[in-house]
Amino acid sequence: MRIAIVNADRQAIETLRGVVEREAGLEVCWTALDGNEAVARCAADRPDLILMAMHLPAMDGVEATRRIMGTTPCPILVVTATIAGAFTRVYEAIAAGALDAVETPRRLEDGEKVAGAGELLRKIATVGALMAAPSHGASAGKPAPRQARPSNGEGVPVVAIGSSTGGPQALGVVLAGLPADFPAAVLVVQHLDARFADNLAHWLSRQTPLDVRLLERPERIRPATVFLAAREAHMVLDGRMRLHYVEAEDKASHCPSVDRLFESLAVLPGLAGCGVLLTGMGRDGAAGLLALRRAGMMTIAQDENTSVIWGMPGAAVRQQAASAVLPLDRIAPAVVRHIRSLTEPGRVSQGASDE
Repeated sequence: MRIAIVNADRQAIETLRGVVEREAGLEVCWTALDGNEAVARCAADRPDLILMAMHLPAMDGVEATRRIMGTTPCPILVVTATIAGAFTRVYEAIAAGALDAVETPRRLEDGEKVAGAGELLRKIATVGALMAAPSHGASAGKPAPRQARPSNGEGVPVVAIGSSTGGPQALGVVLAGLPADFPAAVLVVQHLDARFADNLAHWLSRQTPLDVRLLERPERIRPATVFLAAREAHMVLDGRMRLHYVEAEDKASHCPSVDRLFESLAVLPGLAGCGVLLTGMGRDGAAGLLALRRAGMMTIAQDENTSVIWGMPGAAVRQQAASAVLPLDRIAPAVVRHIRSLTEPGRVSQGASDE
């Protein structure tokens, strides 16, 4: 795995280099001292991962992240002296497309041990797992979905959305297109460190007329409300239409997982709604979206041109899990039309592929 380091502090670069190069399979391919240099180096030699500092001369880490993700996108991990002390800027970098954040490892007084090295290597290993080639055994055959199931008139329909890299901005666009009287509950899993969930909720609440809530404890779903996963546990819906958390058995997997949310919906008889898979690195959500399609729900994947990283939606398309593949600005209108068709008497839904 080829890793680039962007940091204005040469001592920090050497500490990071030491942590990276002591791990088998990792190498430092280049370093940069400011954002401008990082953008140019990435364009000339795209690494597998960039360790990006926030405080940089000429161009800061937020803007460098934004430009790299817009021109030569690659995984970016924010590395900063203190996440709490740079919370706003770190969140802005994540909103611009960075995957996650970790505090910069530092040498202890004896000069031998490095505090924080294990956490950095754990985050790098997670990125490596996301980059792994998909299994050749993944289902790619055309699914045989059931007939679309209308609302039974009693339950609240759901719109389940999964996203990762570049997801905050994409979520903002989709939620902005949903009306204040939206008759469905919106369930969102965004791959994000739990420390940033509150910031994400506040930011999304300014983009949409819907009520945006962090799921803190079990709650029954209700219309015109966005429920956002806020813990490092899987958010699922049960047969009583109650959202709650299930602790992850495998700590290396995405937590919360888009697949786990989607799959919990697919097994509920009579539940109506749709699933949406937005931009993101990896494959989380593809299998779950296929389960939703086979259960008779409309399923949407964001298209490649408007995705920051077409990993998750691309995997879903390859498995033919998406009944519609749409650019970002067309997703909300398609969702609104479909949900209205389920809840308004006499209204007939267009086929998902025609949305």
